[in-house]
Amino acid sequence: HVTNFLDLCTLLFYKYSSHPPISIHNQNTRRFYSILSVICFSCYYRPISVFVAMSLLTDLVNLNLSETTDKIIAEYIWVGGSGMDMRSKARTLPGPVSDPSELPKWNYDGSSTGQAPGEDSEVILYPQAIFKDPFRRGNNILVSFDPSSCCSHIFQHVMCDAYTPAGEPIPTNKRHAAAKVFSHPDVVAEVPWYGIEQEYTLLQKDVKWPVGWPIGGFPGPQGPYYCSVGADKSFGRDIVDAHYKACLYAGITISGINGEVMPGQWEFQVGPAVGISAGDEIWRITEVAGVVVSFDPKPIPGDWNGAGAHCNYSTKSMREDGGYEIIKKAIDKLGMRHKEHIAAYGEGNERRLTGHHETADINTFLWGVANRGASIRVGRDTEKEGKGYFEDRRPASNMDPYIVTSMIAETTILWKP
Repeated sequence: HVTNFLDLCTLLFYKYSSHPPISIHNQNTRRFYSILSVICFSCYYRPISVFVAMSLLTDLVNLNLSETTDKIIAEYIWVGGSGMDMRSKARTLPGPVSDPSELPKWNYDGSSTGQAPGEDSEVILYPQAIFKDPFRRGNNILVSFDPSSCCSHIFQHVMCDAYTPAGEPIPTNKRHAAAKVFSHPDVVAEVPWYGIEQEYTLLQKDVKWPVGWPIGGFPGPQGPYYCSVGADKSFGRDIVDAHYKACLYAGITISGINGEVMPGQWEFQVGPAVGISAGDEIWRITEVAGVVVSFDPKPIPGDWNGAGAHCNYSTKSMREDGGYEIIKKAIDKLGMRHKEHIAAYGEGNERRLTGHHETADINTFLWGVANRGASIRVGRDTEKEGKGYFEDRRPASNMDPYIVTSMIAETTILWKP
């Protein structure tokens, strides 16, 4: 018979007080003991009240909606005007959905995200992909878009594109242009595969300093932290594992994680993914456990590794016998368009691509077998077998996956020098 907050407070007092009300059905009695219970919990039983409040909140967050309704929550997710800020909002749908075409388009205020002027602020989200929501679980989903489309994640995840009311892709909708590249017959025939290594840094929320680092100070020099084990070397593993499992639950093709060279820095890998799906699956979860996730390519100046988003790539021809020659020709073409690729591979990359800390200088293009100081690295197995893939090590951690993946395909498959 709990119908409002006062009833709830009365029942809590009834449970914890040695002098419960004679009848909670009497309105005046309910009101008196409700107020009294709030005062008692606040003044004398604060630890109990906090515990009860937190317990109730947890229970509400974990409610299983499928027990009482067919309705679901769809979190619409998209990329904001900076190209790095994730935005989302949720809506109720009458029942489960299995395909983006079943989802309604939606709009948002683009003037508040840096994607439209105030006098013409409406931006339309076109759902592009759906993922199970690892946070709300059940039949809930995350929906992803590109501005004009948006992306989201909750109960089921939906990827979206963003467009103007007239149906034109907004400038930050990079997926639209990528879709044109990946739908080209020559690209489709080559079935391009991607594996993206997304590096990121976990920062303490209030001081924006890496997790595990002493406030205002530095840990020991790099060396013992890469793929490390131990509380004195591996910082933030619980957050990383939670993200890993959430991605698997959502159906994202996450293939692994590892600690990076700089302490507090981690990497997850997505792939192998075909074509534009590599971009759909790399967008990141950035709100976790009260820490800040940074995709700055050089979050800490000095003798510390930066953060990149190495892109492993192959085509059907490269994966077949004789593919090594195709790989070398593709690398030559990438070298000829080095400046164009660098300009599109992320902001602040010049602070990372210095020729040190496992990078090639930003103004120099070079490739090599097993060379992590090169622009393009070819694996030993690829060289030995005469076919396989290569790794473009130039993209920064804040790169746009739609731009990077489509540009590599365009240069290596479509571009004619």
